[in-house]
Amino acid sequence: MASAQLDGIDLEYELRGAGEPVVLLHWGVCAAWAQPLVEELDDRFRVLSYDRAGFGRSARPPGPLGIADHAAHCRQLMGHLGIDRAHVVGHSSSALIALQLALDAPAAVQTLALLDAARPAPKTETQARFLNEFAGPAVERYRAGDAPAAVDTWCQGVFGPDYRSPLERGLPGAFDQALAEADAFFGQELPAVQQWSLTEEEARRIDQPVLLVLGERSAPTFAERRALLLSMLPNAEPFDLPGATHLLHLQNRAGMAAALAGFFARHALRAGT
Repeated sequence: MASAQLDGIDLEYELRGAGEPVVLLHWGVCAAWAQPLVEELDDRFRVLSYDRAGFGRSARPPGPLGIADHAAHCRQLMGHLGIDRAHVVGHSSSALIALQLALDAPAAVQTLALLDAARPAPKTETQARFLNEFAGPAVERYRAGDAPAAVDTWCQGVFGPDYRSPLERGLPGAFDQALAEADAFFGQELPAVQQWSLTEEEARRIDQPVLLVLGERSAPTFAERRALLLSMLPNAEPFDLPGATHLLHLQNRAGMAAALAGFFARHALRAGT
């Protein structure tokens, strides 16, 4: 990986392949999360992936980092690499960063692909049950100093009770990396997600094509969130990934890559953009 220093923040990144630019934003539990998609897409696209500030090999600056901060880092890194406009992919919490980037720097975003977005979340019994049974207990276990139990509880809530085997098959060592980055997730990412919001007025400003991906077997919380986004975004379309939970591309790597490639092809950059 290469390194870029942007406003005093060191970001480790990888740029592979050739073609239209695609930016893959990893979610907040594992910096290597997007790697399987890099390997599927870099024969057709110029794929940028990087460790977000606080994760993996990138530096963790002092103080809190919000979703807008991560969106600004993404735009700065794109500019540093001469990428004016790209297809942007975000999964779970990083889908919020993709949305924020579209709001703050619309000229930098050709399309958005949002995979099981973590927000916005409607106020339903399903969402409340997730908070009470998984999110709350995970945070309590982290604060009590039991990071392994905290990560496991969170993963059960978002992936399902039998997540460990498909997680390790799809991305060997992922649980250990999530454990190593528990401080970044519980101390930085989760508060940022909780503080972020998207109003209907803001959503109407995002007029780029948006692919809203849902795992066929993802938890109901994600289906409710997608339905809300479909009602808010003016140019969004749904896609259900067969055979997948919130693990998505770790369970159906080829299917996810094909859906993304097809979406990008249908909304290709115009010459000169």
